Amino acid sequence: MALEIISLSDSQSGSSAKVAPGLGFNCYSFAAPTAKGPLEVLWAAADFSAGAAKPSGSGIPLMFPFAGRIRGAKFEFEGKSYQLEPGDGLGNAIHGFVINRPWRVTQQSASRVVGQFQASIDDPSVLAHWPADFRITADYQLAGATLTSEFTIENPDSRPLPFGFGTHPYFRVPLGGTSGAECVVRVGVDTNWDLEGLLPTGAKSSSAVVADLQKGAPMSGLKLDHVFGGLTFDNHRCTATVYDPSSKHTLAMTFLDQFTTCVVYNPPHREAVCIEPYTTVPDAFALRARGIDPHLQILAPGQTFRTRIDIRLD
Repeated sequence: MALEIISLSDSQSGSSAKVAPGLGFNCYSFAAPTAKGPLEVLWAAADFSAGAAKPSGSGIPLMFPFAGRIRGAKFEFEGKSYQLEPGDGLGNAIHGFVINRPWRVTQQSASRVVGQFQASIDDPSVLAHWPADFRITADYQLAGATLTSEFTIENPDSRPLPFGFGTHPYFRVPLGGTSGAECVVRVGVDTNWDLEGLLPTGAKSSSAVVADLQKGAPMSGLKLDHVFGGLTFDNHRCTATVYDPSSKHTLAMTFLDQFTTCVVYNPPHREAVCIEPYTTVPDAFALRARGIDPHLQILAPGQTFRTRIDIRLD
């Protein structure tokens, strides 16, 4: 069966986007308007749209009800233990349940698409592995040079819903220029969560890479898979950028202050950089059990959480 692809377009600006509902509602293409024509700003594997590539390795993977790793693929919440599926090659669970499962399309127009995943409806097997049922809705809309994404998380259960949510966008480098290595990444962070085996130890530091990202770090010097905190917000918004000095294009991602953590990762192929806003620190349940606040979200029955991320090319 062919993979369903939903194409969005903004007729006035010429921008376009593509979403794969069957692969975690992944928006894997966003071509923004420029003076020289549309420019693709997201990186995706060549075989992604055929369904042959890892859903976590292209476009904008959506991570829920946890983002990042959970140590040993197990956790405890309110006195009960839960077993997850290891997925990172190190024995840890990674990036949640919805990243590779099919979503339902609930609304669609030329420039907008809305998708939804509810555990009890779309994959009831998930319910044995999480403390409560959940519903997540993603709304993508194109307007000019901006791709707006709005996310709604609801607790339809009678039990508390703990969660972490994050996105994992692969931003293409270069951005119309000649060298990805010369592109500059800037993220307003002031702390680094120390990692051991790619999991937070609970300790934080202010390493040299924090200062580099604050002022802008060339891709040529980056080798990152780091978890950062202390994000800088202006009027409840944090903006991270990728600047291409050759083309003079700047890609800006703006997210709201419900996101307390940011992972920065540049994959081995070096054709992209991932700037990943998370609402929680990875391995949140273990940190919380040790008295360390990972900003774990807990929705009461009937409660709703909403947030927004904008991606724009200037």
